[in-house]
Amino acid sequence: MERSQYSQTQEYPFIKNKKRLNQEQVRILETNFSFNKKLEPDLKYQLALELGVPPRQVSIWYQNKRAREKNQSLETDHRALQQRLENVLAENASLRGEVERLRGEVYRIQELFNGFNSSVSSSCDEVGSSKHDLEREYYAALLGGGGGQFVAFGGL
Repeated sequence: MERSQYSQTQEYPFIKNKKRLNQEQVRILETNFSFNKKLEPDLKYQLALELGVPPRQVSIWYQNKRAREKNQSLETDHRALQQRLENVLAENASLRGEVERLRGEVYRIQELFNGFNSSVSSSCDEVGSSKHDLEREYYAALLGGGGGQFVAFGGL
């Protein structure tokens, strides 16, 4: 006989024995699952008797429940990682903006310094003071050393 000539119950005789679990049966399985994720053989047979279903159905329910729980856990982890990624990307964009702002400040200071350097060169010739001392004083003023006083600054 060809395969198409078999009826579903002849081909798969166990299908007619499978019953859908009712809410109370599911509640009992859920309660047991919350205490123990792995199904021991004794518990499997005890639950099967209590629920009035084949032990194999209890085993499959546990297996499916673990798979669903794992998928939910993966989805939760994925959402958390996605949120962390979005936060890091936002912080990265903020830091890039800050870097650009600081580069602009450095550029402005360099321009001021270059202008100062050219004016110091001509004044040093006239006054006779050291260009190096004036540069140090200028850096100190830029860094908040008050009143134009000379502030010692690292290798300058």
